[in-house]
Amino acid sequence: MIDAMNAVEAMTDPEQRAKAISELMADQAERGKRWREMRRQVVLDMRAQEPPVSYRKIAQALGLGLATVQDIERGYTGSGKNRPRKGDAEE
Repeated sequence: MIDAMNAVEAMTDPEQRAKAISELMADQAERGKRWREMRRQVVLDMRAQEPPVSYRKIAQALGLGLATVQDIERGYTGSGKNRPRKGDAEE
């Protein structure tokens, strides 16, 4: 995968390179959604085990931070803009 991205960057024709970049970026946006859900399902499956796998063990197994694993389980994505703030009333 990295080799393919490096090959795009190495393209000598700027128009062809720009077209290839556009195609990759469009695909990445959709693929990223699927990959995030796949990763979330792994976290949910690990937490559903008996006994549940700890957040720390999941973080270590997946190479992620502890808070990231907790965010993934809760369905939070992005920069934190969609996270509820402390003190906000639950609806």
